[in-house]
Amino acid sequence: MSETSVTTPAPQSGTTSRKVPRIVILGGGSVGVYSARRLRRRLGNREAAIVVVDPRPYMTYAPFLPEAAAGSIDARYVVAPHRRALKGIDALQGKVSEIKHGERKVQITPEEGEPYWITYDHLIIGLGSVARTLPIPGLAEQAIGFKNVEEAIAVRNHVLGRIDRASSTWDPELRRRMLTFTFVGGGFAGVEAIAEVEDMARDAIKQYPSLDASDMRFVLVEGSRRILPEVSEELGGYTLEQLRKRGIEVYLSTFLNSCVDGHVVLSDKTEFDSETIVWTAGVKANPVLQNSDLPLDKMGRVTTLATLQIADADGTVVPDAYAAGDCAAVPDLYNPGQFCPPNAQHAIREATHLADNLARVLRSAEPTDYKHKNIGAVASLGMYKGVAQFLGRIKVRGFLAWVMHRSYHVMAMPTLNRKLAIMSGWTANLLWRRETVALGSIHDPRAEFRAASVPPKPRAEAAPAAADHSPVPGSEAKPDGTGTADDTSAADSASAKATA
Repeated sequence: MSETSVTTPAPQSGTTSRKVPRIVILGGGSVGVYSARRLRRRLGNREAAIVVVDPRPYMTYAPFLPEAAAGSIDARYVVAPHRRALKGIDALQGKVSEIKHGERKVQITPEEGEPYWITYDHLIIGLGSVARTLPIPGLAEQAIGFKNVEEAIAVRNHVLGRIDRASSTWDPELRRRMLTFTFVGGGFAGVEAIAEVEDMARDAIKQYPSLDASDMRFVLVEGSRRILPEVSEELGGYTLEQLRKRGIEVYLSTFLNSCVDGHVVLSDKTEFDSETIVWTAGVKANPVLQNSDLPLDKMGRVTTLATLQIADADGTVVPDAYAAGDCAAVPDLYNPGQFCPPNAQHAIREATHLADNLARVLRSAEPTDYKHKNIGAVASLGMYKGVAQFLGRIKVRGFLAWVMHRSYHVMAMPTLNRKLAIMSGWTANLLWRRETVALGSIHDPRAEFRAASVPPKPRAEAAPAAADHSPVPGSEAKPDGTGTADDTSAADSASAKATA
């Protein structure tokens, strides 16, 4: 790894004194992991050194986040650790802060320590996307994202924690606020998230005699006229009908105007209080790309050719640079004038094709165009419920669609041990009920220890008993009229001092 930390910039042409070319892959998500694994199979250790850079030590398989939030999959198995998935590949944990491709170097900022530069011969951009937020009052302070596994766990613990608290709350307004769960965004992420979490909450609330499923309120807010635009209007309408049958309120052509202090105000003037606001309304390319010398489109994505080589607006190839996934504008050859959608199906296939092209270039062959006809889409709507569409014509709903959803995504999950662990967890859930317990303290595990470590404030000295026999504010006289609990405590304290 010491070689990776070289700070001397490479020459402009990209030639270095290294014996083998170094390929640096920015991003350890689907593009990063799949391209690195493919390159390692195509190129031996003597043909290329491969380095993957990411702030997290694992890849998150985003399509399984809703099931992780619902407890259908253990969150540990939604991620693939880089150290296990990237055999024979170096992994650097740090955040990309600047890209100077003209000098063939990248600045890495680790979680601890000073930033440093690494040099390379070939660059792959797979930095993915981040949540696309809007300047809505209260959003930053109140909402939870749904882009990574940490946020999925937070949503799960938050929802279950509110049910726990509501079961011991007698104030009806406060209870209603606690049990109102709002999701913003009606795409795949938002629909799957609210459907899975509502299914989990309905299962969990059965364990609380003081609560009923009718006490809960789930609200989905979508700015367009329909949900699930990735599937046909027929399946989108079916999904809408199923959600409303379950009591989920769906507001279409409606926007979130404000959520200050949990008071939700929608664009149609609807207002209500909600302690849970989950934001799933779209993504945008990783903003670090703005701090680079690479060509970007108006949406902040790296522009590429169909070969996945980075190119400027005129089609001129940027030497030794490739990109794929959510952060890249990859032309869709099956739909001229459009770009490949930012989903896992394309990201994984783009990654393997990119790796093949780079291997070809290193062996003096010509790269080929990426072409993939969308095979369809699958979505889970909770346990045993789902929708699926294949090849634009085949539409499936209900239990069979749910099975197809799970089968497709478990096969796409990297590493055999992860596939087996997920399937064994599903089997266990069929035999026993899933665990619905909130572990809220995991988000600040030192909170209780800090509270215990703070020295208690000294108590004020009690006034002389003969001066005034009126009760201390907040105390009550004993039934036998012998005084208050605080009077007795003060007397005991005085006695103890005298004895001492």
